[in-house]
Amino acid sequence: MKPTIFLLTLLLTGYLISSCEKNDIDFEDEYKKSYRAWLDFKESSGNTYNYTVTGVSWVGIAWETKITVSKGVISQREFKYTFTQGLPENMQKEDLEWIEYQNQINSHGSTAAAEPLTLDEIYAKAQKEWLVKRKDVQTYFETNNEGLISSCGYVPNGCMDDCFRGIRITNIQKGQ
Repeated sequence: MKPTIFLLTLLLTGYLISSCEKNDIDFEDEYKKSYRAWLDFKESSGNTYNYTVTGVSWVGIAWETKITVSKGVISQREFKYTFTQGLPENMQKEDLEWIEYQNQINSHGSTAAAEPLTLDEIYAKAQKEWLVKRKDVQTYFETNNEGLISSCGYVPNGCMDDCFRGIRITNIQKGQ
């Protein structure tokens, strides 16, 4: 009898927790479909892949960051400015383009480079931060990388310059 009561309590608790989470994010159905595509990609790639994140500022500066993941661990982060007009003229050449290897990841301090995240971490951040339903924002979610996240984030209403909070991924490829 006790195991039955315990099992029923456990099932009821799980149901209540999952029912409280429903509709807490924008683009929920699209997110779930993309997450399933991610799990398929993760399995078929052996969790080894790379992706490219792009960014741009209203002043015209643009950059990209390529993250390489090997068996679920970030092994490399490459950064470069792709349009430099508007950057300080005295900016050091080594700050314009660089590569961090596994033991150096995040060694470049204040930078425009994308945060070093695996796609598992990106999907978690999308669900827990970028897609959370909130007032006074415009939320975005696109899946132009064969069903995987390509744009996910939000812009506060009324914000004018460099307001996007999220990620823009232009390319995702299986690694070797």
